[in-house]
Amino acid sequence: MTAQAVGKTRSHRPSSPPAPAGPTAACPAGRPWPLGATLCEGGVNFAVHASAAERVEVCLFDAGGNQEERRIALPARSDDVWHGFVPGLQAGQRYGLRVHGPYDPHHGWRCNPHKLLLDPYAKAIDRPLRGAPWQYAYPLGHEKRDLHIDHADNAAQAAKCIVVDPHFDWGDDRHPDTPMEDSIFYEVHVRGFTRQMPDVPEPLRGTFAGMASEPAIAHLQRLGVTAVELLPVQAFNDERRLIELGLANYWGYNTIGFFAPDPRYLSGEDVNEFRHMVKALHAAGIEVILDVVYNHSCEGNHLGPTLCFKGIDNRSYYRLTEDHRHYMDFTGTGNTLNASHPAMLRLIMDSLRYWVEEMHVDGFRFDLAPAIARNGHGGFDHRGPFLSAIAQDSVLKRAKLVAEPWDLGDHGYQVGGFPQGWSEWNGQYRDRVRDYWRGMEGSLGDFAAALCGSADVYSHSRRTPRASVNIITVHDGFTLNDLVSYNDKHNEANAEDNRDGESHNRSWNCGAEGPTDDPEILAFRERQKRNFLTTLFASRGVPLLLGGDEMSRTQGGNNNAYCQDNPVSWFDWSEERLQDPLIDFTAAMTRLRRELPVLRQPKWLSGRPDHDRRRDIVWFSVWGKEMTGEEWTNPAVRCIAAVLDARFAPPAQDGSRQSVLLAFNATGEDVTFTVPEATGHHGDWALRVYTPEGFFDPEEARSLRANDKLELLAHSMALLTQPVEE
Repeated sequence: MTAQAVGKTRSHRPSSPPAPAGPTAACPAGRPWPLGATLCEGGVNFAVHASAAERVEVCLFDAGGNQEERRIALPARSDDVWHGFVPGLQAGQRYGLRVHGPYDPHHGWRCNPHKLLLDPYAKAIDRPLRGAPWQYAYPLGHEKRDLHIDHADNAAQAAKCIVVDPHFDWGDDRHPDTPMEDSIFYEVHVRGFTRQMPDVPEPLRGTFAGMASEPAIAHLQRLGVTAVELLPVQAFNDERRLIELGLANYWGYNTIGFFAPDPRYLSGEDVNEFRHMVKALHAAGIEVILDVVYNHSCEGNHLGPTLCFKGIDNRSYYRLTEDHRHYMDFTGTGNTLNASHPAMLRLIMDSLRYWVEEMHVDGFRFDLAPAIARNGHGGFDHRGPFLSAIAQDSVLKRAKLVAEPWDLGDHGYQVGGFPQGWSEWNGQYRDRVRDYWRGMEGSLGDFAAALCGSADVYSHSRRTPRASVNIITVHDGFTLNDLVSYNDKHNEANAEDNRDGESHNRSWNCGAEGPTDDPEILAFRERQKRNFLTTLFASRGVPLLLGGDEMSRTQGGNNNAYCQDNPVSWFDWSEERLQDPLIDFTAAMTRLRRELPVLRQPKWLSGRPDHDRRRDIVWFSVWGKEMTGEEWTNPAVRCIAAVLDARFAPPAQDGSRQSVLLAFNATGEDVTFTVPEATGHHGDWALRVYTPEGFFDPEEARSLRANDKLELLAHSMALLTQPVEE
């Protein structure tokens, strides 16, 4: 009989591991709620959801987390929750779980009490998780693979959970509550941001404390961003393959602890360091958005490690195939968490509320969000369990919710498909803007739609431009500098023979692949960077700036630097980088956006005249005449101008209203624009941005009037402003 046949006919009940040195203990029943380890008067209440378990043990460890001192069987079971109260325990106690039950992969069960497991609700973990053979519930290299249970105990090496004291003095902390339409997101990696920042003390670099330091916050304030969107900071595991290659899972999209800040980002052992960071950023007026990964875990496919969910309640937490041994994979990581199951949905919702209520974060960006929003049949469903639970939750109503609106499953591309209350990373905006500025024929109409907030993507669901988080570059892909410096990806350092990462980047190296000394190419690249940034901050929707783009951060053409925890990914704070004029240009653009409400209104532009024949937007050709239908559909046309009328927007804080004239030339030739005559607009236009040169303050801005000539170099744009009166 084959090993597979044996697995199908016999359910293996693993023998209990030997009791550790020291006494076992009984304890009172405690309560089944809340789940996890809850510090109470006189001790700690433990509660674990484990539907197939025959026994659940809490293992207590010494202060170093190395020696198992006591093993306590939870005495009570309420429905599928095992629980008990352990008197005498205090904050700081190290613990782990052992779950006794069937090890029967062919029926979806993978309980192995020889393996110490993390509590799914652990609020702190005592060490970073790094892939190693001890993480597996079967012996690596065995001919039966995961069908054979491993009896070796791994408690000495395993990470331990820590009981935490929930009390924290938030003082006068307040959420900045920046309206979505006024937000400017800054996507940044906690470690990479300050790892080489010289003004941050060495012990704090690369940590939450480093992010909260005065130099770090000063840079964010200089840029004028309103929110940091942090790459994953919940506890995650480095894949064993990467460890063996001398690499690491730098990005952290490999979560296992949905309540615990990753210990890699702590300068000490106090998880309150995260709270101190949030408090410091809030005091500076900056919101904190977490990139969260509720679509999969780090436990991989049927041959992956067993650290938590697999060994506790595999069939509840994961989406399994019909044979129950294997996992549905809408994520490309080997598994998909089952947000349709009450246990997993409850964990996700509890986790989100915890980060809002207890950690004071302001919102979330959901990685591969369609995978979470699939219903019990595996289809994307905006009335399914997850999105329905979010919609009715009073705590999450005040949080910003941003979806990465695609996964790898059927009908997984859902840009524009999320319901009201959600914003989305707009991948169509990225593609349209990149295509336009690299001079693609036929790109004009899509570019204009992107500039106006992508109504063709979002208006059908009665959402407004705030639904579009406008991205040009993000962590996944080229940096802005590399977008204009490379035609091809250069991911050789990832040890995958340059097969990983996106091959179709819509990038353009401007005439040379990678670094060059050619002054014309270098000047062209700088102009293109300013074109992209000006477009981003002049577009309706919510601009997202990739951290480091403001100082021309490069990854040497690596467009998938997920495993590069080194200077490839870290910010370069050298004097040369700090003197990059692009920093001041970026700061000027965020400032200009704040000064011009007409750029960030949460309503769609119509172009239709009102009773005074005024229009909120009018499009013009290079001749200063309104665009014709023939010009719109001509694939060779790549020059256009638009006037945005400030009378359709509220006044700025100083009471003024300024209309905006945008002129674009994405051709390879210099072009002369005629400044158009726009209804109700008289007097001088001030040239505030000209991308071949930069940004101009009002007192140094060149003045132009209707019918004046505006020269635009090849691949450049201009932004002009004009005060208007009622």
